[in-house]
Amino acid sequence: MKSIRQFLDIIRPSFEEGGKLERLYPLFEATDTFLYTPDRVTTVEPHVRDSMDLKRIMTIVVYAMIPCIFMAMWNTGYQANNAMQEMNIAAVPGWRGAVLTNLAGYDPNSFLSNIIHGALYFIPVYMVSVAVGGAWEVLFGIVRKEDVNEGLLVTSLIFPLTLPPTIPLWQAALGISFGVVVAKELFGGTGRNFVNPALAGRAFLYFAYPAQNSGDAVWVVVDGVSGATPLTALATTDVSSGMEAVNVSWSQAFLGVLPGSLGETSALACLIGAIIIVFTGVGSWRVMVSMLIGGMGFSTFLWIIGSNTNSMFLMPPWWHLVVGGFAFGLVFCVTDPVSASLTETGKWFYGALAGVLTILIRVINPAYPEGVMLAILLANVFAPLIDFFVLQANIKRRKIRNGT
Repeated sequence: MKSIRQFLDIIRPSFEEGGKLERLYPLFEATDTFLYTPDRVTTVEPHVRDSMDLKRIMTIVVYAMIPCIFMAMWNTGYQANNAMQEMNIAAVPGWRGAVLTNLAGYDPNSFLSNIIHGALYFIPVYMVSVAVGGAWEVLFGIVRKEDVNEGLLVTSLIFPLTLPPTIPLWQAALGISFGVVVAKELFGGTGRNFVNPALAGRAFLYFAYPAQNSGDAVWVVVDGVSGATPLTALATTDVSSGMEAVNVSWSQAFLGVLPGSLGETSALACLIGAIIIVFTGVGSWRVMVSMLIGGMGFSTFLWIIGSNTNSMFLMPPWWHLVVGGFAFGLVFCVTDPVSASLTETGKWFYGALAGVLTILIRVINPAYPEGVMLAILLANVFAPLIDFFVLQANIKRRKIRNGT
């Protein structure tokens, strides 16, 4: 690492003002600060100094998502291998089959084989997200002559974890491009986006290409083999069938052994991530708790009143926690500090709104049985308005206390 530091110091003058590669300074700065601590740090009063900066925040969030990454690979491979055995498919189709065939001792029933097989779905999507999203970040940094920050590390990881396993790579590139460019850079870049860029890119794909991003197509494990997620299965069944349409147990759903988007299936993995980001102070526990209260409270109300025509009313509130992307959105998406409410009181209203909207979309509209993505985006839009009313209420109380 010392030799790399020396090399970066040697070539630095070429990228600084007046150097031959001056316009590429954002790219150099991004590489330097990714590998090492930035050289511009606060050292004297009156500034508040602590160990937390943007790089550390993003790094902690990435660490918190490692359990979801693990489940994205293991569960995808597990579901794919099981589907192949049920359909009596001897070999994995396409290029993935060629890779697995060349692996010595590959056993589709082993724990490691599930991870390897699932990695062949997850890693390409992730690499495309990082490469394309990073290219846009660097391009805007060069044009604006601004530093490229580490925010993309989280966006480019959240985005693929919300996608179907066999999403076409060109669609992944298009989706991350929409999220980074339209939802973030056009509004000024990191810190100025009013909605979550990863979810904006996912929503774009959902509405632009519903055939590959909704319904049974959300889980296409191998060519010609598809399976409905628990939410889709319940939404499309008759009310008389009840919860029997969900062909997994609650414990399986909690662990994440069920069809779904790459990294959203395991509530346990999300719970581990929640503990990490709350303990480190990166994520707001107020937002998480309020979304949980809002979602569970409203789902309990709908479950009690029931419905004779809509089977989604039959889902108990504790099931909403472990199916779909509720847990993932609660931990990693609604807590985005840029697009969420900033006031402490506002965070309670903001999280509760996201929870209620999630259940409202998920239950009331069976045609769209997953409501987390749209609910959080709508809550993002209302966050500034929530903060405005909270601040106005504070001002009013202060005027009353001071007799003005």
